[in-house]
Amino acid sequence: MLRCAESDLVIVTGRDALNEYRFNTGVAIHYFCSICGCYTFHRMRKLPDKFAINAGCLDGLDTATLRPILIEGSKN
Repeated sequence: MLRCAESDLVIVTGRDALNEYRFNTGVAIHYFCSICGCYTFHRMRKLPDKFAINAGCLDGLDTATLRPILIEGSKN
């Protein structure tokens, strides 16, 4: 999972194939591909100006080269 500011998120292709779902408070908006069902990204509940992105959905990114950073989920 990668994090970015809303102003930095650019959807190059496939915007029309995105569907969303919300639960509980409805603040976090989760997006997925309506064609293959892949989870793509979501607007973060605790940081609504940020998106968490499924790194596997990014073209040209070798996720094996990323260094993991552990975070405490209850605080992020």
